[in-house]
Amino acid sequence: MRLLHTSDWHLGRSLHGEGLADAQAQALAQLVQVVDDHAIDAVLVAGDVFDRAVPPVEAVAQLATTLEALAQRVPTIVISGNHDSAVRLGFGSGLLRPGMHITTQPAHCGRPVVLADADGPVLVYPIPYLEPDVARVELAADPAHPLERSHEAVLGAAMQRVNADFERRREAAPTARCVVVAHAFVVGSGGEAACSESERDLRVGGTEAVSAEVFAGAHYVALGHLHGAQQPGSATDTTLRYSGSPLRYSFSESGQGKSVTVVDLGVHGVSSIETIPVRQPRGMAVLSGSFTELLDPRRHAALADHWLQVTVTDAARPAELVSSIRQRFPHALVVRHVPESGPLLERGHLSGAGALDPVAVAASFVEYVTGAAASPAELDVFTSAYEQARGLERSA
Repeated sequence: MRLLHTSDWHLGRSLHGEGLADAQAQALAQLVQVVDDHAIDAVLVAGDVFDRAVPPVEAVAQLATTLEALAQRVPTIVISGNHDSAVRLGFGSGLLRPGMHITTQPAHCGRPVVLADADGPVLVYPIPYLEPDVARVELAADPAHPLERSHEAVLGAAMQRVNADFERRREAAPTARCVVVAHAFVVGSGGEAACSESERDLRVGGTEAVSAEVFAGAHYVALGHLHGAQQPGSATDTTLRYSGSPLRYSFSESGQGKSVTVVDLGVHGVSSIETIPVRQPRGMAVLSGSFTELLDPRRHAALADHWLQVTVTDAARPAELVSSIRQRFPHALVVRHVPESGPLLERGHLSGAGALDPVAVAASFVEYVTGAAASPAELDVFTSAYEQARGLERSA
């Protein structure tokens, strides 16, 4: 069986004020074309379909158009991610045509979408993004005794349901294969993962990472959340992979080649993995240098039509900085002045705040203002406030 794995569409997102609706439409059209060109048997969409809980009307229409095109071709399994509203994305899921499956509720973990090929059943288990504060009750064996408040605990409970169901079904069909679709921050044994600025923090109770070993028992795990295509280690005979986002959503992704993943399943599990590039609407790059160097027409000519983040490093801010840079580079979306010897840059505070999580930014601000590191009590307050804000956003 041949599966197309994709994730993190983030419909409705903009890039520093630049609308991306047309670019997203082009990327999704390429995805549908991959289904036709590569004889795909099923599509797996691993969450963050929308960029926010209440998506704009245009984004909803875009999703409807794409899912309709896919449903006319192959079975399609979609889960909600941490950016999605589970209620809104899952509305009407029980009324969908055969072959279209949208899973957003923790209680549905362990219920497979049953596919089949010449080698037997392929059981696809959707695991939507599990908010620990909710899922620790819904997935507990006894709701009066919730699970530990962590991503590892709730995903572990979900996988217990998956493995129990799979083992039961495999008794009747020994060649059955298990595929999991999940949205989480998963790391291998070394604890490394390539992250970008556009991925929303999942931290709860001080941690967000989940070990790859949680998914032991599955043959393939189609992951969503991280925007760069990568494989975060393995768990015994389990292959885990992030397909990455189809578009670049921050300048930290400027060096990433975007793609979707095609997975071939044989009788014993994954037989091959191929990445299919997704053409980008325009290039993306990060430039840094003096005002004179950046305006020199002999330099950077190949980047004239790229989306750019431009940092001017002169000691004093040049006059008409932004207008001059954008006259030279019409698609410079971010233009900033950061002196090479500036005090904040030397001390490492705030100048790179966009790459930090909100709690770290708040702690850096306290240290910058007071000259002393934030205390454990202050960090607890920051963490609690941030988690409450995230909870309010998701319930909006």
